[in-house]
Amino acid sequence: MRAYENIFINGQWIASGGTDTLPVTDSTTEETIATIPEGTAADVDKAVAAAKAAFPAWSALPKEARADYLLKIQAGLDARTEEIASTIAKEVGMPIFLSNLIQAGLPKANFGIAAGLLGSYEFEQTVGNALIVREAIGVVGCITPWNYPLHQIALKVAPALAAGNTVVLKPSEVAPINAFILAEVINEVGLPAGVFNLVTGIGPVVGEAIASHPDVDMVSFTGSTRAGKRVAEVASQTVKKVSLELGGKSANVILADADFEKAVTDGVGKCLLNSGQTCTALTRMLVPRERLAEAAQIAGAAAETFTPGNPFDAATRLGPLVSAAQRERVRGFINKGVEEGATLVTGGASAPEGLDTGYFVSPTVFSGVTRDMTIAREEIFGPVLSIMPYDTEAEAIEIANDTVYGLAGGVWGEADHAKAVARQIRAGQVEVNGGPFNIMAPFGGYKQSGLGREAGTFGLEEFLEVKALLL
Repeated sequence: MRAYENIFINGQWIASGGTDTLPVTDSTTEETIATIPEGTAADVDKAVAAAKAAFPAWSALPKEARADYLLKIQAGLDARTEEIASTIAKEVGMPIFLSNLIQAGLPKANFGIAAGLLGSYEFEQTVGNALIVREAIGVVGCITPWNYPLHQIALKVAPALAAGNTVVLKPSEVAPINAFILAEVINEVGLPAGVFNLVTGIGPVVGEAIASHPDVDMVSFTGSTRAGKRVAEVASQTVKKVSLELGGKSANVILADADFEKAVTDGVGKCLLNSGQTCTALTRMLVPRERLAEAAQIAGAAAETFTPGNPFDAATRLGPLVSAAQRERVRGFINKGVEEGATLVTGGASAPEGLDTGYFVSPTVFSGVTRDMTIAREEIFGPVLSIMPYDTEAEAIEIANDTVYGLAGGVWGEADHAKAVARQIRAGQVEVNGGPFNIMAPFGGYKQSGLGREAGTFGLEEFLEVKALLL
């Protein structure tokens, strides 16, 4: 077990003002693998002061120099790819082969993308007699989740730094070790003191201190809708910019003219990625009523190929959930689905055979789910798929949009037909016929799935103010 004793403020590793620590648990063994400082509001004050002092020089630095730092960070993360992948596989439970590609691969890519954008992005344009200038907002507070921990950090920190902002980061206390690795890399590359600061702790203390701080000019948050509402409420008292990437209950509409077996099988994978701990997971599969039984058979068989087990076992396709609390929450939803009359096709609330240790839940498929059922309305954040029948295409679109969320979705069918339906889905990102993830495409939601966009040019612009010079 490693004890992380310090937080990172103003270019130095220093002791937190708090005396308590928080445990970090291996989701497979249930053992404590590390402890981290339980930071305080006073720690946030120090970090914000450091970031505020560093802002004038950092924002005035030529963009080429900022890009060079970002590329050095990318190289530093690349050198520690295996360590990052292994760490997150233990923290979160993602199978190691996927953790290498996603949990370690995406963050370093995002630092490189942010650097590349600086080479082509136009920070000034002329509109009549006005010179429109885009410039850094100031001190940015980043509050990040545990499911894709370093990726979500990179989606905020990299473009914020690229835009010329300084940063105070609070990573999830559930999966924080990867954030310490990033801070170590940043320290090694010699980023100017105060430009990046790391304070660990819990949301109601450190997170709220960041969101409410009068010297934090923007807060960027990813997490649950409930927590996001609290961040927005607290931040509103100082009228700062708020970016929120929140929950989802995404529908996967399979049309009558779709390649049905391919669509259903792909949909199961899109639901179960990262053990269902994905905000964009396609957790509601909508199928023509006359093909409900066929969909259930295909989905059940596909789900049963997602072998649960140790993330470091090559045969594992489904790791554990992140914590005991998350496991019990997901089991509660599964039991609720049975109680409310959904048909359990495969899986269930019991631990997978032979996996009594670890936060495991079997891949679970329900059929005959109606839109009033809890499992059709609440974000479960576990390996649970709800198959829902529809009678008409108009009803399918209505069901897809019958949610407070609007983060993602999917449509399968003849290409032009599927695109036409996808345009009617009220969500920020919709896959058409399994279109692959695009790291440069804007990411964010409609409705209670959030405010703003991340990734690519859209992500960079979130961290810029717009000024008009009238000439």
